[in-house]
Amino acid sequence: MTKFNPVHIVRVFITLTIVFCSIQLSAATTFKFNLLIAPGTVSENEVTLLWDKQYASVNPTYVISLNNKVVGHTTKTNYTAGNLTPNTWYTAKISIQSVQDQKLNLLSTVRFKTSAKGKIYNILDFGAKADTSINTKAIQSAIDACTAGGTVYIPKGTFISGALHLKSNMTLYIEEGGILKGSTKVDDYLPMILNRFEGWEMKTYASLLNAGTLNRNGTYNVKNLRITGKGTISGGGKKLGDAMTKASGIRSRGRLICLMNSENVSLSNLTITEPPCWTIHYIYSNNITCNNLTITTVNIRNGDGIDPDSSTNSYIFNCTFDTGDDCIAIKSGKNPEGFFVAKPTKNVRITDCDFKRGHGISIGSEMSGGVSDILVQDCKAGKLLHGMQIKGTKDRGGYVRNVTVADCQLLQITIFSAVNYNNDGEAAPQIPTFENFVFKNIDLSLALLEKPAIDINGFKDPAHLLRNVSFTNIIVAENAKVKVNDAQKINFTNVKTASGAKPQYVLTNTSEVVY
Repeated sequence: MTKFNPVHIVRVFITLTIVFCSIQLSAATTFKFNLLIAPGTVSENEVTLLWDKQYASVNPTYVISLNNKVVGHTTKTNYTAGNLTPNTWYTAKISIQSVQDQKLNLLSTVRFKTSAKGKIYNILDFGAKADTSINTKAIQSAIDACTAGGTVYIPKGTFISGALHLKSNMTLYIEEGGILKGSTKVDDYLPMILNRFEGWEMKTYASLLNAGTLNRNGTYNVKNLRITGKGTISGGGKKLGDAMTKASGIRSRGRLICLMNSENVSLSNLTITEPPCWTIHYIYSNNITCNNLTITTVNIRNGDGIDPDSSTNSYIFNCTFDTGDDCIAIKSGKNPEGFFVAKPTKNVRITDCDFKRGHGISIGSEMSGGVSDILVQDCKAGKLLHGMQIKGTKDRGGYVRNVTVADCQLLQITIFSAVNYNNDGEAAPQIPTFENFVFKNIDLSLALLEKPAIDINGFKDPAHLLRNVSFTNIIVAENAKVKVNDAQKINFTNVKTASGAKPQYVLTNTSEVVY
């Protein structure tokens, strides 16, 4: 008869416990979701969730649960849950669904409370009319009257207005079929306000929608603002932009939507078009969400789509762009002013967007305060002049670092160290630094052959060469060209055509390049 050694049993138990814990730890490490609420999206009946893509599972389907009840599935890394009960606590959970429809690896949870039901302020009750009237006073009166948690409601019809000034703890809701239309008269955007344009603080005309007042002290003076609905925001367009330029110069133009020193702001479910120049511009702000927007600015001079400027924690997803300039332009000031203000743009997450036309998905050219921690993922780009681009000049100062572009279809990847516009003014005291960029799982197979599919350039100063850049699993067109100038520590891994051929590499002033 075999005798059991108690010590041996304890050792086996400890070993099994360690193995079990290691498995749990490994799973937890592999499936780290970082689930969060998209800033500004909690309302009385809705919330939007965001999480990190899980590469440990092939093409995963995510399962969303609220209070242990499954409410939806998605293959994206965002989900909007509706039909919620006001003033109620919820626990959201995310898991991965297997092929056999089994929920695996409960990954993360987040707890939130929906807003209490607020009062509705219909602009018709304040005298607004859907005709040729200028409704600035009526709509502003509704905004001013709106109590905390309330909604200013724009119904069906076209309502013309000049500059409007939004405030904290409110929702501006534009109904399907409703159009907030910007006046084309310059005087409707007075008085001028302190703003920032092309990297410098200056007085400009007000925008159609304004929130906050500009200051450098790091405080936020508008919080918890939602701009949403199924309607349209349409500005004064080229006619207004030209009139502002004629009256006070090209840099005097207001934006269509401008957020300054704002925090926890959500813009969602709208068509946005006809800006006088940039469309959505936010400066010195934090926690900004842009979700499910259709932005069209064709034939608008400086018609950028979204411009995060010296702002932190931006979430841009499910948006469609057809623009007359950059679709997205990430900025942080220009030359000495931006360098010494030193307010970087950090943590910008761009996912599941469709870039149909425009100049680029861009970082710069005004990046003197620094730009870091940028993710562009699961996006599709069509006829973009420069594709995914990082751009600056030797006069900018500052840095761009820690940029990841993954799982995208693009036509070009460019890094420019010189641009032929917006180069006036003094130089910053040092040359910029471009470093730590990752490009992976990208389809460049439709790139045009008359220019390089990948064209990356550092600065000629030996201390400011482009460095630490990797390209992994990139499909290029047959006979594609790759150019690398003024760079070091550049790695190309599995960069090839569909037939397995390598592109042509043209290298100038480079070192430690592997391909």
